[in-house]
Amino acid sequence: MHSAAPQPLDRVFAALADPTRRAILARLAAGEATVNELVAPFDLSQPAISKHLKVLEGAGLVSRGRSAQTRPVRLNAAPLERAAQWIGDYRRFWEESLDQLDAYVKVLNRKEMRHAGKRRRK
Repeated sequence: MHSAAPQPLDRVFAALADPTRRAILARLAAGEATVNELVAPFDLSQPAISKHLKVLEGAGLVSRGRSAQTRPVRLNAAPLERAAQWIGDYRRFWEESLDQLDAYVKVLNRKEMRHAGKRRRK
């Protein structure tokens, strides 16, 4: 049953859908940063980066601390682990499907080899 309220995994995937937000996460994987430090590598304004951070924060992917006068942004990888687990379930499905296809192709190849051998004997 589908709920009207966005689920945590929905928010994570929505946040990851944007390449700027993925780039911000990649930067934060190297260590915490201030908003101004995050603005520097992008051709975006501080308010635009702040909007991206708000989406990432809403998905639980980042948190903001307090350090004297700054509020450093930190990566929170736990929601990424849950997303990876969800994707992993489908990876297993595709691996199993590909294994079945491989087995079927091998059966067809064996039949073809037997059939080709019979044609040579005639």
